[in-house]
Amino acid sequence: MLAACSDVAGAPPLVDPSGSPVAETEAKRRGTGRERPVTVTATAATVDLGGGTTAVTWTFGALPGAAVRTTAGDTLVATLDNRLPVPTSLHWHGLALRNDMDGVPPVTMRPVAAGGSHTYRFVTDWPGTYWFHPHVGVQLDRGLYAPLIVEDPREPLGYDEEWVVVLDDWLDGVTGTPDQALAELRKGMGGGSGGGHDMGNTGSTGGHDMSGMSGMSGTGAQPGPESFMLMGATSDLLGGDAGDVRYPHHLVNGRIAADPEVYRSEPGRRVRLRIVNAGGDTAYRLALGGHRLTVTHTDGYPVAHEEVDALLIGMGERYDALVTLQDGVFPLTALAEGKDAAGRALVRTGAGEAPAATVRPAELNGRILAATGLRAADEVRLPARTPGRTHRIELTGGMARYDWALDGRPFDMAKPTAHPFLVGGGERVRLEFVNRTRMWHPMHLHGHTFQVGDQGPRKDTVIVLPGRTVTCDFDADNPGQWMTHCHNAYHGEVGMMGLLAYRA
Repeated sequence: MLAACSDVAGAPPLVDPSGSPVAETEAKRRGTGRERPVTVTATAATVDLGGGTTAVTWTFGALPGAAVRTTAGDTLVATLDNRLPVPTSLHWHGLALRNDMDGVPPVTMRPVAAGGSHTYRFVTDWPGTYWFHPHVGVQLDRGLYAPLIVEDPREPLGYDEEWVVVLDDWLDGVTGTPDQALAELRKGMGGGSGGGHDMGNTGSTGGHDMSGMSGMSGTGAQPGPESFMLMGATSDLLGGDAGDVRYPHHLVNGRIAADPEVYRSEPGRRVRLRIVNAGGDTAYRLALGGHRLTVTHTDGYPVAHEEVDALLIGMGERYDALVTLQDGVFPLTALAEGKDAAGRALVRTGAGEAPAATVRPAELNGRILAATGLRAADEVRLPARTPGRTHRIELTGGMARYDWALDGRPFDMAKPTAHPFLVGGGERVRLEFVNRTRMWHPMHLHGHTFQVGDQGPRKDTVIVLPGRTVTCDFDADNPGQWMTHCHNAYHGEVGMMGLLAYRA
């Protein structure tokens, strides 16, 4: 077992990730007794991105990895076979699972050594759209990710087909590696682009209805042909600076826009989209040309249905939406918000020529919805309760020194329990994410779902715009030690993360 004590002398002891409270909570989960065994092999591979473009990268056997499916209540028994030259892990993003299966070295486990294996075993008790990826360095920004679908045995939605759509920004094996990009970013810009605690006037749209907003598409000007650093990417929807990293491609289900995946169906068919943003540094504005989307879930939890033209999706977020297909050929466009680029797939239900890769559906500038514009379905809304504990967490740092952190303190992997956000079992906890930077951050909490505001959706990942505060409430009902961090892979890796820990 990993140590349960704090790294600070005199601090209260913490619940061990493999301690008895964790085991007791797992035993209480709704289980069917069925096991779903699966082997996930992490390996180096050459992948075909389409159009003659290939990349040498790391994958789970395909790009994206094959979806793992269970039914709510089943026990997932997943063996990670690590054939990479470096240690790795699997984090089961969005699941409220037992703490020692969360896959976060050095907090909940030791990394799985090169050539080694590890078996994760836990009950998947809540249906929804999830995914899994490593929690080691910036490995996420390679090809190491796959969807995890937990099906509802009493599915309330009616639909004919299902299409899992995974979005990703891609540079690995094309312009370099994520580790090379991180090394350049760590040097900072030496001034100029945001930073510190200066919020300024961001022009943020917040959680309001963004109907009719086109967004301000940045020029994407680059500091040099060999640089990974992105300059000049801005977006009204994101409140300013849109991203740090220059990506040569944006993928939908592992394919570039010039040679997209084609989803074939028939007119009148009702399709459930399960959408995952697996990107490292990019928010996507997603729309299906000629159609409106009915949003039914976000991050695995149902919401009051909303009909929209487009969705704004941050890294780590997931959405489920229903759409009734028309007759023809239509682009599913994932606009890289503020970056003057896009990924796409095609939906074909009839005859006709495919639109060019440069076509931008009008729906991208229609009613655009972010998660803060949604309301939790009645059956999953948290009951009214005064928080017994509030943690006000300031998001700090900037591009000048690339010093992203929480409360001005970068997370120390050598002393992960040095400065925990403490909670007690059974408490209603409020997290107030206060963005003191000039950039947006998708903040993710492991092991729990929170409610955004009083009536907002239940989520595990939420966009916090510059100069804004987002309030997230959850019940402390899953003991252990859990990360909360920015899901920009590069922001998190340099220190914008912290530990939320239960007192022993």
